[in-house]
Amino acid sequence: MAERRLAVVLHDVAPATWPDYAPFVDAIDALAVDLGPIPLTWLVVPDFHHQGLCSADPAFIERMNARLARGDELALHGYHHCDDSPPPRTPYELLMRRVYTREGEFQALDEAQAGQRLDRGAALFDRQSWPVPGFVAPAWLMGSGARRALVQRSFVYTSDRRRLYSLPDLLPLEAPGLVWSARSAWRRGASRVVCALQHHQARNADLLRLGIHPVDMRHPWVRDYWLNTIAALIQEGRRPITKRAWVASQTPGAHAP
Repeated sequence: MAERRLAVVLHDVAPATWPDYAPFVDAIDALAVDLGPIPLTWLVVPDFHHQGLCSADPAFIERMNARLARGDELALHGYHHCDDSPPPRTPYELLMRRVYTREGEFQALDEAQAGQRLDRGAALFDRQSWPVPGFVAPAWLMGSGARRALVQRSFVYTSDRRRLYSLPDLLPLEAPGLVWSARSAWRRGASRVVCALQHHQARNADLLRLGIHPVDMRHPWVRDYWLNTIAALIQEGRRPITKRAWVASQTPGAHAP
C-alpha cells in the first residue's frame, strides 16, 4: 500500500491575515518537534482585498522567506481575492458568487482578464525570487476563461475542492479535502458534521488536504479542531507533504523542488 500523505494548506495568506495565523503556525511548529517535519503550503494573495501589495511589507516578505527556508511551499492564490466582476446574471452565478462565496475572483473573468492577473501575480513572486509552482483560485472557482488562461502559463498544478490537477494538461489527481465555513455559527455547526463525514469517507485516500482559512483562527474550537486533526492524522501514519511535492510524485517526469 502506498504511503498516505497529508497536505496542510493555509489559504488567504497576506499581511492582513498574518495576525490570525501567527499563533496557529507557532503551534504547528511546536507539534513538529514531537511529530516530525510538517511542511505547509501557503496560498499567497498578492493584493488582498485591494489593501496593497504584500511585497510592500518587509516583515511579511521576511516571514515567507523563512518559511521557504524551512521547506514550505508558496503558491499563488488569486490576485485580489475578491469578486469585483459585474453582478451575476444567471441563477447559477448568483448561487456560486453570492451564496457559496463572495470571493470567487476568477469565476467571471474572461481569458484576457484572468491572464493579466495570473501574470501580475507570477511577476510579484519572481521579484521576490519565490518559486511559483501552483495557482489556486479563491474559493476554488474558475470560469472557462480563467482555465484557458491558466493552461497557457507555466504553473505546475491547480486544484478544486476534490482534486489536484497537473498542468498544462489538467490531469486530475484525486485529493479530497476538509474545509470549514466558519463565518457564521450555523455554518460552523454544519462544518463540524460535514467534515466528520468527509474525513471518514477519505480515510483511505492517498492524499488528504486540510484547507485552513484565517477566519478559522478567530474561533478557538475551530482552531483546536485543526491542530488536533493534524496531530491525529500524523499519528495514524499520514506523512505531511507540500502540494507541489505530491503532484511531482504522481506525475511522470515532474520534479519536486
